[in-house]
Amino acid sequence: MTENSLVVVLAGAMLAWSASARAQQAPSGAVDTLPPAPQGAYAASVPENLVPGVLHLSLVDAIGRGLKQNLGALLASEDIRAARGTRWQQLSALLPNVTTTSYADSSKVDLAEFGFNFKFPPSLGISIPPVVGPFEYVDARAGVTQTVFDWKAINSVHAASESLKSAQSSYQDARDLVVEAVGYMYLQTIADLARIDTALAQVKTAQALYDQAADQVQAGTSPAIDALRAHVELQTRQQQLIQARNALSIQKLALARTIGLAPGQEFDLTETSPYQPFAGLSLEEALKRAYQSRADYQAALADVRAAEYSRKAAVAGYFPSLAVNADYGLAATVPMLNTHGVFDARGTLTIPIFQGGRVRGDVLEADARLKQSRDRADNLRAQVDADVRTALFNVQSAEQLVAVSESNIALADQTLEQSQDRFRAGVTDTVEVVQAQEQVASAHESYIESLYQDNYAKISLARALGLAEQGVQNYFKGK
Repeated sequence: MTENSLVVVLAGAMLAWSASARAQQAPSGAVDTLPPAPQGAYAASVPENLVPGVLHLSLVDAIGRGLKQNLGALLASEDIRAARGTRWQQLSALLPNVTTTSYADSSKVDLAEFGFNFKFPPSLGISIPPVVGPFEYVDARAGVTQTVFDWKAINSVHAASESLKSAQSSYQDARDLVVEAVGYMYLQTIADLARIDTALAQVKTAQALYDQAADQVQAGTSPAIDALRAHVELQTRQQQLIQARNALSIQKLALARTIGLAPGQEFDLTETSPYQPFAGLSLEEALKRAYQSRADYQAALADVRAAEYSRKAAVAGYFPSLAVNADYGLAATVPMLNTHGVFDARGTLTIPIFQGGRVRGDVLEADARLKQSRDRADNLRAQVDADVRTALFNVQSAEQLVAVSESNIALADQTLEQSQDRFRAGVTDTVEVVQAQEQVASAHESYIESLYQDNYAKISLARALGLAEQGVQNYFKGK
């Protein structure tokens, strides 16, 4: 191998290493921090049936499917049914309980078993047999039990009602989380599609540069290293295209799992990254809306009210309660079946005197739960404030990034065009053109990321305000 050949090979190896390293680095204009991907139940779903052909999904369609099939929303909806069942269980202690009982009996009784040993003087002529029977009778009754006053049961019903409201608010919050999760997945998929388009354009540009460099080397007007350098750049862009296509395939699988598409369902997206300037919202107005609309905060307030009622129910363990029981029916002997009415009615007043510390234990436990629920509500109120402020900061930053990224693309395109003209004129080599291509790729990646961040920031703001379901669908409708 000649010295010149060795230099060419080493130069090519160095270019390949540097290009690979640049491809793995984040673009200089890209947003550094990506939002977290959905986790747990909100990244899963109950799949629908397979639909023949290819589904065409808009973001609104995807959100609609997610709200129906996402596992997080489905589990939260069942929590409502469980809370409703608990409320009915507590309410049953205050409602009338009506039962019917019917039975037929045939008996033979040994009186001595019950301690009856009747011994009369023979002169009286009285004789009671030690065994009575057999005798038969029937009895059919309807009974009712009604609590007249039970302060503990009354407060337990109130607590269960507030817990039901909490579950309903939690379900609405789950729907907002589903909207956020689906929006994240859909926008990520759009971004991956845009990266493929960008990678394809970069491959075509690199191919044109390589063909031009090879022609000039063949004509003897450029050194061989120019063609080698252009070839390395072409293969680097081809690698990025392969990676982008693979990332899109994986991202589509994740989106399908989030919205409940059947395994193997073919689908495509009908939207590109929409962009609409943010209309603006003051912090005071945003916080006011959030405190009124955030379902998780409303659920926390309902939990506080439920805990307050639970404490009242625990304290009510010291109070008396009053209940009535009554039944009425028909009784008769067999075989005559001469029926007659029978009844029983009683009122029961229960006065706790000493409960062995049980009520005190219930109160202490209820106090602890009440303090915990109040602490969680206070923490969540502060979190709502932080969420709103963070979302507003992110929206403002993303809006600025979109504007800068658009300008950067135009500048990078001009730089590439001028470097290509200089290379064709023989003024420079392919190093300048390759660097310009990388600047164009970086500018497009930054623009893709800024659009994604801008749209996701608006979804996060809608979520922070507690208006994700309505706000996102209105914003993206028809885009």
